[in-house]
Amino acid sequence: MRRYAVYAVPGVGENDAAAALRLKAEVDTWYDRDDLRGLTIDARRYGFHATLAAPFHLAEGHTEAELLAVAAAFAAGRAPVTIPGPRPATMGSFRVLLPNGNQDGLNELAASAVRQFDDFRAPLNEADVRRRRAPHLTPRQRELFDRWGYPYVFDEFHFHLTLTDSVPAERTAEVDAALAQHFANVAGVDVPLSGITISVEPQPGAAFEILSVYPFAHQFALETA
Repeated sequence: MRRYAVYAVPGVGENDAAAALRLKAEVDTWYDRDDLRGLTIDARRYGFHATLAAPFHLAEGHTEAELLAVAAAFAAGRAPVTIPGPRPATMGSFRVLLPNGNQDGLNELAASAVRQFDDFRAPLNEADVRRRRAPHLTPRQRELFDRWGYPYVFDEFHFHLTLTDSVPAERTAEVDAALAQHFANVAGVDVPLSGITISVEPQPGAAFEILSVYPFAHQFALETA
């Protein structure tokens, strides 16, 4: 059964800025590194992205065509935002690209996406509940999970672009050094985000694929301001 997700993926739009294209190219070559492939298995399966609305099965009564139409309208009514100066960083035991600077635009985009696409989200199945409702969740995260199907939304949301799976302690120095070197030419450079994507997992366990890209309105305003 197909799952869908609403992602932010810089560098996949037809008119994306050079900074977005460079970042996407660096991440692609990072995922292709033979020396680290054992640490990017899930990262590669989900694809380069920041989650706006976490993967979901379509709710009964809704169709893929409806989802794509709403995504197009949602994007058309928004202006571009900036991912300020993303750099490799640690998030728990994972390695990610984190913004460095004002993230109000990213936070508002994610909150709007969660609300906009919630009607398309089917109730979680038992496997989803087991995977997402981890025992370490805070009371607030459990509250968000019960209402929205995901614990890291709204005030618990932290925009990030995933680079690795969980990194074992004995490999942290190696991985962090590799990240610093690999992303040296793009780290700290503001990246325009000019749209959203709808990605799909065709069947359980398959790699997510970008189904459609939807540009924001006035997509060049960010570069010419």
